Parts: sequence; C-alpha cells; structure tokens
Amino acid sequence: MSSDTDRDSIYLDTLSMQSGSTNYNNRKSIALSQQTIYHSTEDLPSTVAASATLKGYNNDFFLDSQKFHSDIGLNDFEELDSGDVPLRGTRPRSEILQEEVWRTFTDGERNVDFVLSYPAIPLSPGKENANEAADEKRQLFCANLEKEGLELEYEKTQSIHFVKIHAPKHVLCKYAELLKWEMPIKRSLWKKEDVDYNEYRLLTNMKSFFGRPFRFVKLDPVKFPHRPKEMYHEFSRDKDYLFDIDDKDFFTQDVRIAVVSFILERCAFTDEPESSNACVGIQKLLDDKIYKGAYPLHDGDPNDVKSKRGLLLAEWASISKWIRHQPLTEIKEYFGAHIALYFAWLGFYTHMLIPASIFGIIVVLFGLSTMFSNNFSKEICSENRIMCPQCDRKCDYWNFNETCVYSRLSNLFDNQLTFVWAVFMSIWATLYLELWQRYSASLIHSWGLTNYTKKTEPPRPQYLARLKNFKDQFMKNRIQQNVEGGAVLEPAVPFWRFKFPRYLVSYSIIFLFICLAVSAVFGVILYRMSLNTAQNIYGNQDSMTYKITVLPVTAACINLFVITVLNYVYDYLAVILTNMEMKRTQAEFDESLSLKIYLFQFINYYSSIFYIAFIKGKFPGYPAKYNRIFGLRQEECNAGNCMFELCIQLVIIMVGKQIMNSVMEMTLPILTKTLTNIWNHIGVRRTWSDTDVNIRTHNQWTEDYKLLPWQFMSMFSEYLEMVIQYGFITLFVVAFPLAPFFALLNNVFEMRLDAKKFLLYYRRAVPKRVRDIGSWYGIMQVICRLSVMSNAFIIAFSSNFIPELVYSIYVKKELIEPSYLNFTLARFDVNDFEEKAAPLNSSFENVTICHYTEFRNPPEVDPKYKKNQVYWHVLAARLAFIVVFQNVVGLVQLLVDTLIPDVPRRIRERIKREDYLLSHVILDEEKRRYKKDAYTGAGKKIMNVLTNIQNGKGIRKRSQQHQSQERIHEHVERVV
Repeated sequence: MSSDTDRDSIYLDTLSMQSGSTNYNNRKSIALSQQTIYHSTEDLPSTVAASATLKGYNNDFFLDSQKFHSDIGLNDFEELDSGDVPLRGTRPRSEILQEEVWRTFTDGERNVDFVLSYPAIPLSPGKENANEAADEKRQLFCANLEKEGLELEYEKTQSIHFVKIHAPKHVLCKYAELLKWEMPIKRSLWKKEDVDYNEYRLLTNMKSFFGRPFRFVKLDPVKFPHRPKEMYHEFSRDKDYLFDIDDKDFFTQDVRIAVVSFILERCAFTDEPESSNACVGIQKLLDDKIYKGAYPLHDGDPNDVKSKRGLLLAEWASISKWIRHQPLTEIKEYFGAHIALYFAWLGFYTHMLIPASIFGIIVVLFGLSTMFSNNFSKEICSENRIMCPQCDRKCDYWNFNETCVYSRLSNLFDNQLTFVWAVFMSIWATLYLELWQRYSASLIHSWGLTNYTKKTEPPRPQYLARLKNFKDQFMKNRIQQNVEGGAVLEPAVPFWRFKFPRYLVSYSIIFLFICLAVSAVFGVILYRMSLNTAQNIYGNQDSMTYKITVLPVTAACINLFVITVLNYVYDYLAVILTNMEMKRTQAEFDESLSLKIYLFQFINYYSSIFYIAFIKGKFPGYPAKYNRIFGLRQEECNAGNCMFELCIQLVIIMVGKQIMNSVMEMTLPILTKTLTNIWNHIGVRRTWSDTDVNIRTHNQWTEDYKLLPWQFMSMFSEYLEMVIQYGFITLFVVAFPLAPFFALLNNVFEMRLDAKKFLLYYRRAVPKRVRDIGSWYGIMQVICRLSVMSNAFIIAFSSNFIPELVYSIYVKKELIEPSYLNFTLARFDVNDFEEKAAPLNSSFENVTICHYTEFRNPPEVDPKYKKNQVYWHVLAARLAFIVVFQNVVGLVQLLVDTLIPDVPRRIRERIKREDYLLSHVILDEEKRRYKKDAYTGAGKKIMNVLTNIQNGKGIRKRSQQHQSQERIHEHVERVV
C-alpha cells in the first residue's frame, strides 16, 4: 500500500478496502462495516501528511495548514503603554476588534473548533521529571495532530495554556467520508415537488384550521425562520458534484467538532506506538492530568442574542418561553443529534402528559364529589366497631370510626372511575410509544440520519487500547490474503472463552447490589414494624394519626435517602463493569450501561412501592394465630386496603425525587462553578504573585474553561430521571391519578432548566449521531407491558373495587344483609387470643367480640376463624379480573401497535422518491464521466452497463442503492 493510503486510514479504526476502483482516477473507496480491516493508531507508522493533497481542490489551501505554527511563551511578548500584552504576530489591538478574535485564531479568519488546556503552574520540587514527561507527551500529541492535517495555535500568555485547534476543509472532507456522514445535496440538483409527498388537501386544510388557535405556541418566524427541507447523501469525495463544498457553511459546527473529537480520541502521544499499550487518545491524557481540559467552544457570549448561544438562551432556555415549541433543528446544529433528540423526546412526552393529566384530575374531582356519599365511608363514620389491638399486650382495642377521614381521603383515588382510569393509562402508554416512533422517524429523516446504523460506527478507543493487550490471542486466521499488503482484519474476540466470564462476573455483582437494595427495603419494613411496636409501648398507643400518616411519611423519607446513596455508589460501579465487558462501539457501551443502571434503579425505586401494593397486609394472620417476622407482627392495612399509604409513598418518592433532582441540577452547577472560579483566583494569586499573568477573560476559550466539564454520563442521568418518572405514572398510576399532572409540571420546568444548564454552566458537548433514543425505548416498552399487570393487581388486591363488586352481587341476590362493614369485617372472640397477645389493660369495658379485616368464619361457626366462602368468591373474582383485564387491555395495545405504522406514509414515500432521484443523478454523472472514452470498445461496454442498470431498476431503496453502485464499479473494473 502507498503511504497516502495509510494516512487516509490511520484513524479509521475499522476499514474495508473494496476491490475495485470507484472513479476515473482508480482511487480505492473506503466503507465502514462490521467485517473490516483492522487498524488502530498503534498499528500504523506515522508519516508526513504534506503529500496528502487531494485532486480537485486548491493545493494552496491544503499547504496552508503547514504554514502557521505559533509557539508563544511567557517571555515572547512585549509590554505596551496601555498595559496590554498582545500575542506574537498579531496586529495592535486598535486594528483588531475584540469580537474578531473572540473565538478565532490570531489571524481573525480561522475559527477555533476545539481547545486543549493545561496548567503552566510550576510543579513542586522533586517533580521536575514528571513535568518534563508531560511536556514531551503534549509535544508528541500535538505533532501527531498536525500530521493529521489539523491546524494548531498556542496561547501561553496566561497561567492556563491553551492549544487552539482548527480543522481545514481537506481534513473535514476526508473524515466526513470515512465516518460516512450524511451531507446535504445541492439544491440545484433536485426540486421540492420531485420528492414531496402531497397529502390529501382535506387533511392539510384540517391541520391548518385546527392549528390556528395554537399559533401562539409556535416559534417566532423572525428569529427562527423556516428552513426548506434538504436531501442528504453519504459524503464522498468521488461524488463532489452532489455537494456544495465551496460553501463556507457546508460543514456545520457540529460536523467540525465531531471530526476533531474523532481525531483527538485516536491520536497517539508517543513516537513509538508499538512500545506502549495505552498511549492513545485525549481521554488517557486527561485521566493522567497531562491536559486539564479538552472541549469545543460555545458560540459567543450568552448575553449576545446575535449569537446562537444567546438566541437559544433567550428563546429556548428561558422559563418565560415554557409554552413555545423547541427549536430542534438549531439545537441539533449546536449540541448534536443525541442531545437534540433527548429534548425532542422530552417535549413530546410532556405534550402527551396533557390528556393524561386532564383525565387524572377528573378522576380526583369525581372522588372529591363522592367523598361524602360513598356508602363504605358513611358506614365507617356513622357506625362503630370495636377493632382488635394492633400490637401485642400493650395495645388496646380501638374504634373503627377513627379511620373516617382516612376512608374519605382514599375515595379520592379509589372510586368508581379507577377501573376506567387504569384502562385509559394502559392504552395511553402504548399510544405514546407508537406516536413517538412516528414523530422521531420524521425528525431523524429531516436531520439526514435515516441511514445511520451501528455498523457505520467505529470502535471505541478504549476498546482498541484494551484489545491490543490480547491481539495476539485473537489474530488467528484474520489475515485478508486478497488485499494488497495482506491487510489485517479486526480481531474477533471469542465469546465463551473471553466475554462470557466477564459477563458472568459483571451481572453477578449487579445481582449482589440488587439484593442489597432489596435488603435495604426490608430494613425499612422492619423499622416500620419495630417503631410501631415501640410507639405503642412508650408513646401514645391510640394515635391513629401517627400510624396512618407520620409513620409512613418518615419511612418513605428514610427510603428516599437510602435510594439516593445507593444510586451514587451503583452508578460508579456500573461504568467499571461495562468497561470490563469490552463493548466494541459507543452505542453498545451506552446500551449495556443503560440496562445495568435501570435494572438497579428499578429495584431501588420501586421495591418499597411493590411491597405496599402487593405484600403489605396480605398475610397478617388473625388474632388467634398471627404471622410473624423475627417475632414482630406483620404490618396491616388500615380500613381494609393500602391505597392511601401507597399514594403517600408515591407522592414522597416521585415528587420528592423530582424536587430534589431539580434543586441539585440547578444549585450544584452554580456552586461548583463559583467554587472553581474562587479556587482558580486564589491559586493564580498564590502561584503567580510575582507576575501580572492571570486567567483573563478576553476570549471564548478562557470563558469556557471556567465552566463545568461535560461528562459522558450527563445524558444517562437525564434519560434515567424521565424513564423512572414514566414508570411511576404507568406502573402505579391507579393509586395516584395526579401523578401525570405532577410529572407535567416537573417536565415543563425540567426542559427549560436543562437547556439553561447546558448553555450556561457546562462546556459544550461533543456532537454525536443517533437515530433513536437507544435502549431507553425498549425499557419503556417493557414498562408498558408490565403496567397492565401491575395496575390489574393493584385494582384486584389493593383497592375495594372487587370486594364492592362481590358485595353488590350478594346484596342483589339477597344472600347477606346490606351492610358493607359486616361483609368485610370478621368477628373474633377475645377469649381466643394467642398467648401474650391480649391487651393487659383496656379502657373498653365488657369487650367480648372484636373485629379484624378478613373474610373468615365467626367464632360460633365451625371450623372457626377459617376462610369462609366469601373469601374464595372474592379471590376468584380478583383472579378473573386480572385475567380479563390483562388480556383485553393487552389486545387493545396490540391493535394500536399494529394499526399505527412506525414510519409515516409521507416519509416512506419521500425516501423512495429521494432514492429514485439520487440514483438517476449519480448514474447520469457516471455516464458523463465515461462519455469521453465512448469511442473505445471498453467505453461502449461501460455505457451499456450503466444504461442497463439505470433502466432496469427504477425506484430502489437506499440500502439497495449502495449495492447498485458496487455493481457498476465491479462491471467497470471487469471491462477495463
């Protein structure tokens, strides 16, 4: 292979060299695939990039990258009368405005795409060797970056030194092709009417008519003008006729940043790559403290509305704009598709919460209107029943009418609309997921990411660094003999011998932490039981307020604290375990990490709620034989069910978590930024007391240096918070119909606060390409299916819906007297208490019978205290309800899933039309290129091949388009 070819592929970790020429220059094409030729930074020798001049471009432009190299030290400037210290080689400050160099090189023309920073503070005595080694690594790293064609400029006039990086056009073209970036096609090659799918005029008019009342929520067309739709195609330097490369804005800022970041992640910082196994990548340098920061720049001052940053801050991140739509295209160009898609999903999810919130409020209002007319509540409040003691010996009998207020409050959530509410939310969850699929498909297509797949994603640098340690073990039969030079295929990591043991260790540790989370919940349960007993012994034994409200609230707060502590520990551990599994691509790494984190969070957040909903009060026993745990009686539900306590638990954990997260998300960045600035100021004064050098704020890189560094886990926490919330409003929404409303309120502010946080307090994130929200969608699908079963069990076993239904049937058939209390309460003879269970002292006189909540025989019926016929009828009704509810609602969900396609018809039609148009444009250009050779026999055969392919295929899908192009090149090479 030639050295030029090596330089083209040095940072493309996986390459596939096709065996044919793709253009008239007989240039090899490069395509990413899963079965690829293996290259990494360590494997290839470093060569000078001066000869990497591409045909078809201005050679002076490419040579310009080697002309400028400024190395400015602290002694390389002169003092002016005004006290300003200009950089070497710059004009006087009066000739260059501040705005011109705010985020550019000193020439005022080349923009800064990325910045590296490192401290210039001298190390303490005894660390001179470490300082020299760090300087050597930085020099080698920067030298290798320049060999890749990047242009660097150094600024050493402050206590923090900066390396400014600019990607010239030839580097962007090369890596846009290697990364298979979809770029917009020239507008002159196609017309809007050629690709647009015309909807029915009636449907268009209906959308326009019903959208008029909601014009106030749309974006300001002056500040965010309408953009025409674009056609995208995979960038290729061979097909430069498709793209307007000469346009200075052709490569948007997100593309430029992504390209530079790709190079930084794979660039070596040693002149002998084979001598080291981990001397690659900016992340390694950051971990070793060689560099202090590596970040792209924000676009301008946040107070300047003329900049993109200021415009987004004023029109998107402002709380006052909460009702307006989000400028998703501008967000995508600023932060990248992965962050823009998160905000698109959050906005869509928030809008979908509006109908659920309205219905939930209706359920609560209905319960409020029937609070005093509910027969069960009226019986509790009007009649009196002496209830059996709630603890052994120290507890006294108590009156059932003490729970009057509790029973009326329970009616807010447990009423006749509960069943309808559960059905509605089950269908809503499915409808939400299906409509999001359609919306995201339209959005992804408008961003040119429809063809982006995991196979086009290169391996992670961390994966390649670790793979080098085992490369000799995995290199058997991985030499591609038919490629020039015997190219080496990417090593195949064996699953059973290498990956499976790591998976086993990883998920064993996860299982251990899940058991730890369950044991924490069990500890809270023991706390409740022991505190209840202690209160009865030493406190106010008859305080029902304490038992119903204070005890559940304190237990829920303790549970929330334990959840928060375990979250921080597990998040740190999950990253280590995922790294141990050696995931090849970043997408695979993210999906595995998402699954681990959510699996633990699911148990951590929901286990206590599952306990109250499905276990508490279901197996307490009866006064003659209580079921005990460590000698303590199990907890019992008050007034027959645990719905009210379940509601309290949901409110504290869900709403409390949302409030805590919102406060932490806004206060921690502000506090951290303030403390960082104070520390930098103190450190600079202490270290540089003899000079006038400090961290001056005169450009964008020094401003951004003061911001918090962007962490790769930042988006995980945002997604996780919302998916946990989605679980609350679907799995347990029957117990708390206001959950969607509180989620709506939280998300309205969450959306804007997150935007403000990303724009003001964090450094700019490196853009990433995605075509969906990853494994989070699959997690929500599983939650949607589980919610049907969860709500069915809550209605059947935790509410009064089924007992009231059976009671009405019994009364209608005149099998019992019309008294719901007599139907649900069992009678117990106080002489039959088990040993040491009867109260020692009682304020009640002549008590012979007490009551407890069970369906059991009275003492005068043999066998006494055994489950009676009513119990089995109620149990059968509960099980039948679960089966019918799950199957009926599941069938409706299946119908919704089947009838609503994932991709809208207009998008499918547009993709077909785009493929058809692009195939003809490409084939016409190929014919034109070979037309000059048509007089030869080979040229005629080539023209015949192109004509046959063009006439025989018609409209093809985009995946077939690449196959057809490969066929063209194969025929051409065979003929030539």
